[in-house]
Amino acid sequence: MKLLRVGTVGAERPALLDEAGVLRDLSGLVPDVDGALLEDDAALARVRAAAAAGDLPVLDATGLRVGPPVARIGKVVCIGLNYHDHARETGAATPEEPIIFMKAPDTVVGPDDTVLVPRGSVKTDWEVELAVVIGRTVRYLETDEQALAAVAGYAVAHDVSERAFQIERGGQWDKGKNCETFNPLGPWLVTADEVPDPQALGVRLWVNGELKQDGTTAEQIFPVAEVVRYVSQFMTLYPGDVINTGTPAGVAMGQPEPKPYLRAGDVVELEIDGLGRQRQELKDA
Repeated sequence: MKLLRVGTVGAERPALLDEAGVLRDLSGLVPDVDGALLEDDAALARVRAAAAAGDLPVLDATGLRVGPPVARIGKVVCIGLNYHDHARETGAATPEEPIIFMKAPDTVVGPDDTVLVPRGSVKTDWEVELAVVIGRTVRYLETDEQALAAVAGYAVAHDVSERAFQIERGGQWDKGKNCETFNPLGPWLVTADEVPDPQALGVRLWVNGELKQDGTTAEQIFPVAEVVRYVSQFMTLYPGDVINTGTPAGVAMGQPEPKPYLRAGDVVELEIDGLGRQRQELKDA
């Protein structure tokens, strides 16, 4: 299933994109797409049955904003330097263990919402990423099979980053990762049954129509199953939590001088095979 949330900020309603590409209203069947739904097998079965029967009302998608596909996210866990080609382009050593940092849930916006260039920024960068959405409460997972069983689905994430704040201003990475609007998510949450191999997905990003990133999740140093299992050793994962799994080569930081960092007026588009496409125009904060 392709689950999403549509409507104005703070008033999104749950929806489903059916196999014919028709937008369907879920608000009469479930209150929202959130952790409570993702861990409720019976509710998900009702949604599947209604979708298969064609019983869900059609929504007019014209002019309708698409919001983040998951509501009330508890935490956004991010994995740094998780692609071999990205580590090479930035001159970083291949990590021996996954690098973990956090983004606040309030960085999450819709896939086509405006991204704000922070005040004082000179190095705002792009990063297309595969996002994993958790569907079970898990801790101390032992096997890859257990880890994948905890995944509710996948989505496109844009891990926008301010490199000067991240690297040159002292402390941890958080200052360069938690600026307002720095985690567009969606358009859809694609349930895990529709993604048989998360390590076989093409990942692409364009800036002003120019292809900048063109990679594959096969390049991940730590694959999805290992990432979920590893993270569960250090924190409890709850339904609706999101894990951003890293970005392939092609970010501005890895390019020759003058590095083409983002400015107000730039347009970024990104996509992952089967998971949909995002488009954001940048404006000054």
